[in-house]
Amino acid sequence: MTSCLGSSSDRQRERERNGFVQIKCVCRMSMGFLVDSGSPIVWRGLMVMSAIEKLLRQVAWGPLDYLVIDMPPGTGDVHLSISQNIPITGAIIVTTPQDLALSDARKGAEMFRKVDVPILGIVQNMSVFSCPQCGHETHVFGRGGAERLAEECRLDFLGDVPLDVKIREHSDDGSPVVVSLQHGQQAKIYLEIAKRVVEKLPEANKSI
Repeated sequence: MTSCLGSSSDRQRERERNGFVQIKCVCRMSMGFLVDSGSPIVWRGLMVMSAIEKLLRQVAWGPLDYLVIDMPPGTGDVHLSISQNIPITGAIIVTTPQDLALSDARKGAEMFRKVDVPILGIVQNMSVFSCPQCGHETHVFGRGGAERLAEECRLDFLGDVPLDVKIREHSDDGSPVVVSLQHGQQAKIYLEIAKRVVEKLPEANKSI
């Protein structure tokens, strides 16, 4: 995630100016900005929670439309602490269609329900690969797994993100498709999902 919206030099300039990174109208902060790109972060327990607290409350975010926290898969201390200590409007479950990923997604959804965090819906990532040469579609990780999970858990299905070469290339270049290919099909996919999420937020606010 730290490389998807700009080069390391861009991030360094913005970090020196603001204490966080602001590129393409998106303010970002990450532990990845505070360590060398090849250095692992080997932290546990209280150290992790202290870092999260600093990222949330000691960064000069300024006025924000939305604050999105990207969390890794699982239901560990980080997920539980964030859910219990921060007023969260809603959670989005992102999963690939394969059974292994769906198992983690199901556990994540159940955890959010137990801590009374509204779930806005499920996004299916890497849903299908379309050959750029011939257009043939291959469901590398299986077909429709996230849709079935959404139905099983009685959640909204927010959309599919394909396994797409252009999405990968532009993310690696630090210029996501919603900026670099604004009128392309890849950008429309993300924008449509974002629109559905925003439409769900008033409903989620009522349940908090």
